[in-house]
Amino acid sequence: MARIAGVVIPAEKQVHIALTYIYGIGRKYSRDILAAAKIEPTTRVKDLTEAEEKRLREIIDGEYTVEGDKQRMVSNNIKRLKDIGAYRGIRHKAGLPVNGQRTRTNARTRKGRAVAVGGAQPKSASKT
Repeated sequence: MARIAGVVIPAEKQVHIALTYIYGIGRKYSRDILAAAKIEPTTRVKDLTEAEEKRLREIIDGEYTVEGDKQRMVSNNIKRLKDIGAYRGIRHKAGLPVNGQRTRTNARTRKGRAVAVGGAQPKSASKT
């Protein structure tokens, strides 16, 4: 098992897919990193040599913002939007979609489970 940027990447997967387990590296950056390191994208992680792993680590640590630093940067950006009262910050505070999606229907991922309003709940029987 290779450990890159504090993340244990799966040994059975191909390198270009396994690198995407690191927060901040998607498929495009994964391919760019492998091209810079001169590693075949379809090789399995378990088949990488120590020298290749070391090259990957050096490239990722030197040129890319990943994991904790990336998460901190994103949360600081969101906090800044909230503090200045920008429209996007207000949407983040309210837990609503930020990028202009509709909310009349289909916003369940951001808004949470639907809550019935009014509704036909049977009233509890009371003794008189």
